[in-house]
Amino acid sequence: MKTFLLLTKFSPETSRMMKDRKRLGRNWLEQVKAKCPEVKFISHYALLGRYDFLDIYEAPDEETAAKVSMISLSNGAFQSESLFALPYKRFLELTEEIF
Repeated sequence: MKTFLLLTKFSPETSRMMKDRKRLGRNWLEQVKAKCPEVKFISHYALLGRYDFLDIYEAPDEETAAKVSMISLSNGAFQSESLFALPYKRFLELTEEIF
């Protein structure tokens, strides 16, 4: 399994629905679990900055990560990015192979 970071920014309309945030978040998570059952969530964070939420999860491949992003976009996200996260130890191993 590969580790991915999902950065989500809500649309202004969705941002105004904070009182419904718990329900909306649960609905999003249920959709991800139904459409991408192989995804394993590690952590969820609310952010105060450029993005509203950060989710750290494991998925088998980039296509599955793309699905997670698309589910976010279909649920009111204005912007959604899935980034691949390379473990630091492996990063160091790769640098030794190159240099």
